[in-house]
Amino acid sequence: MSEVRGVANEDLIRLDADERKRVRRRSWKLLVSLAAPNKALLILAAVLIVLSTIARTSFPLLIAWAIDWALPAAQRNDWVPLAVVGGLYLLASCAAGPLLGWYEVTSKRVSQEMLLDLRLRVFRHTQRLSLEFHENYTSGRIISRQTSDVETLREFLDQGLTALVSGVLFVVFTGASILFLDGWSFLVVIVASIPIAIIFRWYQKRSEVLYRESRVVSARLISTFMETMTGIRAVKAFRREAENDRAYEDVAMEYRANSIKSINLFGVLQPSLVVIGNLTVAAVLLFGGLRVINGTLLVGTLVALLLASKRVFSPVDEIANFYSSLQSATAALEKVSGLLEEEPTIVEDPEPIALKNAKGRIEFKNVEFGYGAGPTVMEQFDLTIPAGQTVAVVGQTGAGKSTLAKMVARFYDVRSGELTIDSVPIKKLTAKDLRRAVVMVTQEAFLFSGTVADNIALGKPTASRDEIILAARAVGAHEFIEKLPDGYDTDVNKRGGRVSAGQRQLISFARAFLADPAILILDEATSSLDLPSERLVQHGLQQLLGNRTAIIIAHRLSTVEIADRVLVVHDGKIVEDGSPAELIAQGGRYAALDQAWQDSLGR
Repeated sequence: MSEVRGVANEDLIRLDADERKRVRRRSWKLLVSLAAPNKALLILAAVLIVLSTIARTSFPLLIAWAIDWALPAAQRNDWVPLAVVGGLYLLASCAAGPLLGWYEVTSKRVSQEMLLDLRLRVFRHTQRLSLEFHENYTSGRIISRQTSDVETLREFLDQGLTALVSGVLFVVFTGASILFLDGWSFLVVIVASIPIAIIFRWYQKRSEVLYRESRVVSARLISTFMETMTGIRAVKAFRREAENDRAYEDVAMEYRANSIKSINLFGVLQPSLVVIGNLTVAAVLLFGGLRVINGTLLVGTLVALLLASKRVFSPVDEIANFYSSLQSATAALEKVSGLLEEEPTIVEDPEPIALKNAKGRIEFKNVEFGYGAGPTVMEQFDLTIPAGQTVAVVGQTGAGKSTLAKMVARFYDVRSGELTIDSVPIKKLTAKDLRRAVVMVTQEAFLFSGTVADNIALGKPTASRDEIILAARAVGAHEFIEKLPDGYDTDVNKRGGRVSAGQRQLISFARAFLADPAILILDEATSSLDLPSERLVQHGLQQLLGNRTAIIIAHRLSTVEIADRVLVVHDGKIVEDGSPAELIAQGGRYAALDQAWQDSLGR
């Protein structure tokens, strides 16, 4: 995976020139794709802002005509020119405000449509990405993409972009009116624009780096906060409050220092623009005044030139004010576009093979596995698990037990060789067929917002209440669910509805059993259960595993007792394979593990 292509590399500020150009093209391509469906509204907004700007920049011209043409005509009792100019001034005054307001509403409507599209894209794409991505990319950084970065884009689209477009058009049209009135004064404005361009370039180069750094630090700030709050029990248990305070303070101070640097840059830019603007008006007044004295410039034209010269630089200050918003939005857009450019590592075959009435036979043929481009985790092996067999996988931590489960669930693809289910290569199965055939229950029993019944029904959304209750009874969850304030209708996230870790695991068991898969994987799924609950679950397992294949990853050897077969994994290899009784009789690694387990129980 290219470091530039995705978001694994947060440090975008260190990219070389070519990579930077590619990231920018990627970012603006995303922005264009968001804007494309709103083409009609964008055209309307463009027309409105042009008409509004023409109306607002026409005032100096109308004043010049009134002084130099209409008033002299009125002195000769010809009131028509004054009436025409007055009518045009009144029309421009009445039209400028409503047109600008209509533009503001239209442009903000476009921005909201774009942001809705972007939020949905980020959410859907993040869900679609493979487990490998989520295990390498912290949740805090993903949340930062969906919240902080999207919010930065919202501020820019709702406020910064509107002001930027309006300001640029105002400068262009006001400059055109100065050129129309007097070429020499226009030349003065052009000369004044040179130092403004130099200052802008200076600001751009320095602020660009600062704002990208700001996005990185902002993501780290959110990630640090999320990690602390998620692990608050461990924080309290080990009294880590003081250390966490210092760590968070360091990141927060880094963010503040970055913000102060940005403020200091703008503190140089804004006064410079004001000074240059005032000097330009003074130059136009001096040069124009001398020409009025010698009769080569009319008084009304000079008044209009002074008004226009003053006004031509007023939006420049506004543009500068929102230039920081542009920089911040550009950095945020790069982050979001990087996330959206990530591709799932697990993809469906364009010509899949249907898996109908899955039996659950699993076969590994010359399979080797490693995570990404990392070292080999499971050395080449062959393994066949007949349909309906319950296999327990044991071994030391990090030996590769869970790796087997992740391959069967296709959270990861094998590096070489072939893995089949019912003789169909797993890579040829659709995600729908695979998820229907294989269900995995992990140690982390996650419950979603909603009722207990809703959480169990995740295994089968069309299930009736009777089916949900039967699944709960099968795993021994019915009794404690009935004791909850509202039984199966209890909200698991509301006061009184909270359940213990063991109860959460039982609910996740019921969810899996309701799905009725051909292959059930339990990845240390009984680790959160106390011994009475575990015995209850084992009874449920014995009742329900009779016709399905089961892979049980376990540290507790009590769970292994219900297995037909045991695989002992050590350093990425299957070193023992047989029934529990056979392996105990052999006196190998499993026998040692079993003896240690018996000793721990005091038997």
